[in-house]
Amino acid sequence: MRVRSVAVLVVVCALVAMLGTACSSDNSDDDATDAASTSSEAAPSTTQQPEEFARQPVVSTPTAEGQGIQALATWYEFETFGYVKEEFFVEGEAVGYEQVGEFESDGEWSVEEGETAPFKSRVVVIRPIDPSDFSGTVFVEWFNVTGGVDAGPTFIAGHNQMFRSGAAWVGVTAQAVGVTGSDVTVQSGGGVDIPEGGLVGSDPERYGALSHPGDLFAYDIFTQAGVAVRGDGTGVDPLGALSVERLIAMGESQSAGRLTTYVNAVHPLAGVYDGFLIYSRGAGAAPLGERVPDVDDPTIPDVARIRTDIDVPVFTFETEYDLHVSGYADARQPDSDNFRLWEIAGTSHQDSYSAGGYALTDLGDGAAEAAILDPAQANGGLLSCTQALNAGAMHAPLAAALSHLETWVRDGIAPPEFPRVETTGEGEAIEIVRDELGIARGGVRTPIVEVPLAANAGDATNTPDFCRVFGHTEPFDAATLAELYPNGSADYVEAFEVSVDEAVEAGIWLEPEADNFKAAARLISFG
Repeated sequence: MRVRSVAVLVVVCALVAMLGTACSSDNSDDDATDAASTSSEAAPSTTQQPEEFARQPVVSTPTAEGQGIQALATWYEFETFGYVKEEFFVEGEAVGYEQVGEFESDGEWSVEEGETAPFKSRVVVIRPIDPSDFSGTVFVEWFNVTGGVDAGPTFIAGHNQMFRSGAAWVGVTAQAVGVTGSDVTVQSGGGVDIPEGGLVGSDPERYGALSHPGDLFAYDIFTQAGVAVRGDGTGVDPLGALSVERLIAMGESQSAGRLTTYVNAVHPLAGVYDGFLIYSRGAGAAPLGERVPDVDDPTIPDVARIRTDIDVPVFTFETEYDLHVSGYADARQPDSDNFRLWEIAGTSHQDSYSAGGYALTDLGDGAAEAAILDPAQANGGLLSCTQALNAGAMHAPLAAALSHLETWVRDGIAPPEFPRVETTGEGEAIEIVRDELGIARGGVRTPIVEVPLAANAGDATNTPDFCRVFGHTEPFDAATLAELYPNGSADYVEAFEVSVDEAVEAGIWLEPEADNFKAAARLISFG
């Protein structure tokens, strides 16, 4: 597949997910058929599945090559990093969960096991080739399927940190759309064709044996994928000779809605995952089963917080778009021993890193940062949006978040705490409070907003409709730059480098991204 077509599909998966979020309590357009830090009192976690957990999946390898492994976000040259990409089938009996009592906004939800059904799905594994390079951490991503195909947006944004830390990544086809597709998701609305029939329809030679009983069973399929990854299934061990020490679940957008429900309702029973990254969610959560598109599920509250008695770390990572367009500001909650919330000023649900195509070839050499930071290169991206895409570079604080979360799970040291982005109103009236330059006040403040060359916003004003999730950037004119930096780019570079050092010290950016952005700043000249 050509890079451009891959990029467009990735973009569509992300944008359609959040278009649904703006008008539903599900946090998603969901599946179609349905180094400053504070010490935490929580003890370091290790994989903790109860010994009595009865459902042990059978793990196997595909028997036919077909068209090869299909999953967006897995096209990097993995050998460059000493990694390999593999695929495994996971099958067994999955249980569906039934709601017990009312689900309140506090997230302390109760469920019980209901009916069971057979399933056969798959996981994609990206792991170090040499076991001595493995950190012991596996990031397990709930594939985003809103676009009708499996996509790994968290891997797209965070792959460099995963590679350099020695972690493994696993993408899980948890939902029915990924396996069998759906009529509802065939039309993307953005002029891009989305394959019908899921994996089975796109490549019956390789995936024809897969089956999915419906999204009532998706949560247990995700649990059993974790069981398989830690080596407690039967058959093939998907991590081979690697010794797995901790599993961190993660999901973005529609998958973040699913993980919110998983954390609140399923994790207390399953106990398989040692931590969670919930990335770009709205105020609500996903249902236990299928959701009819554009119809709210009355059993899920419009506002769903993470339960305060959660026994493992939960890191919630939000952009401006998520706060006001998706309404997450209504679901804010205080930081605690096992909960941390970062709201990143100047960022959007997706941005120029993904939709500009930079993420697709980013090997950490600084080329992406050089393109993103330079206002002269601001543009509408691969989808030809009418406004220049947001250049807030959320991939940089996300890399830091991944590093903090791994340390939190492994060593019990919680990430640093930061103020919330300033907002007014609630519900559909939520607004970001901005300064005289148009930059959000408060929140996690990167050097891009502290020493700005442009105003980056995570609003929904970009057009056409499928561009709204990418926010926009407005480069400053010459007069504004002259007022901010009287001695021209020399002033800018000096101030930016000081801000970068402060961001690293605060734990907002990591050294690799910091060095890349410093180099990018030195290339900019505006008088």
